[in-house]
Amino acid sequence: MDDTRFEKLKTVLRVTSGNFLEMFDFFLFGIYASHIAKTFFPSDNEFVSLMSTFLTFAAGFVMRPIGALVLGPYIDRIGRRQGLIVTLAIMAMGTILIAFVPGYATIGVAAPMLVLLGRLLQGFSAGVELGGVSVYLSEMATPGNKGFYVSWQSASQQVAIIVAALIGFTLNKTMAPADISAWGWRIPFFIGCLIVPFIFVIRRSLQETKEFEQRTHHPTTKEIFATLGANWSIVAGGMAMVLMTTVSFYLITVYTPSFGKNVLKLSEADALLVTIAVGASNFFWLPIAGALSDRVGRKPILIGFTLLAILTVYPALKWLVSDISFGRMLAVELWLSFIYACYNGAMVVALTEVVPKTVRTAGFSLAYSLATTLGGSSLAISTWLIRETGDKAAPGLWMSFAAVCGLLATLFLYRAGRRSSATAAPVTP
Repeated sequence: MDDTRFEKLKTVLRVTSGNFLEMFDFFLFGIYASHIAKTFFPSDNEFVSLMSTFLTFAAGFVMRPIGALVLGPYIDRIGRRQGLIVTLAIMAMGTILIAFVPGYATIGVAAPMLVLLGRLLQGFSAGVELGGVSVYLSEMATPGNKGFYVSWQSASQQVAIIVAALIGFTLNKTMAPADISAWGWRIPFFIGCLIVPFIFVIRRSLQETKEFEQRTHHPTTKEIFATLGANWSIVAGGMAMVLMTTVSFYLITVYTPSFGKNVLKLSEADALLVTIAVGASNFFWLPIAGALSDRVGRKPILIGFTLLAILTVYPALKWLVSDISFGRMLAVELWLSFIYACYNGAMVVALTEVVPKTVRTAGFSLAYSLATTLGGSSLAISTWLIRETGDKAAPGLWMSFAAVCGLLATLFLYRAGRRSSATAAPVTP
């Protein structure tokens, strides 16, 4: 490997390491939802307790658009490197809060309130973290390989899924269920806290992107908001395009342990094994799809996989719930993983291209965070749909709806007259 490629590899690892930590902390809340529910939201009704936890999880996503609007312009004005350090610090504060807050039995109503505050801090940070990482990778990519480079933003999240699920699986095999529920679920959060100083050190060594440094004008916050307003249709279209990614992602990753245990009545260990397999599958397909989009364009992949989702997701889940087994759950989740990863591998880089470059971080982050507000609520929405319809495959309807949104958004953003190809120059205000 020559020196240039080695330096690029080190830069990718520095950027995505922080993304790994942020997503690792984010996923833990969903993976240990049932234990967190008992600790902070005790209730005689299991549905009410779990829904309270999922709504607290979703509250973090409500903060994402606010984080995008506050921190996005800051990064577009000050720089990519400094912004990534700030987002990491805020996420760390939220994680530390959740890890160390005593349970409801100890401090009463203050416990769920402090956990909610931790989630809000995590959401505020994550509102611009993914955008900051994606934009940084797109601006440091070598010519003709932007899709491949940007795909590692999502790939790093899959490593976080695998690590979080492996820790959960290990705890499940080595600790008694009562101990995990009482205090063992906090161990992964403690691990996340211990990683923070290391991530700070390596992220501080990042250099500013050359593309940002070469700009002769860095817009003010007022100019950034004006540009976003003038391009509101692009932000709205980007949000709809991202919805397919966020809904499918949270259904096949964070929701899987709860779905397997609480809905399908499989063992927690089996559900975590499926989650690990999904993370590995996502990690495999994402860079392949990103690289493929560099060759054939973003649009064909985005259209093809939204259509595939619309036609197959609900039938696949119907097949699963008709005769529930570990094998069927694994097969269906891997199929959904293939659809998600291939779509997302092209989608993330496409979003960095359609947003005006002067507001690239703010525009990307706003579109992404607005979509994630809905997508991150998939745990609560799926739980509600199953209860209201009595159909255990109902989450497939939600993912199919998101796929329709993604298809329509792709056709809008790539319509004739706006973009003639997937590699065209970004739209400018």
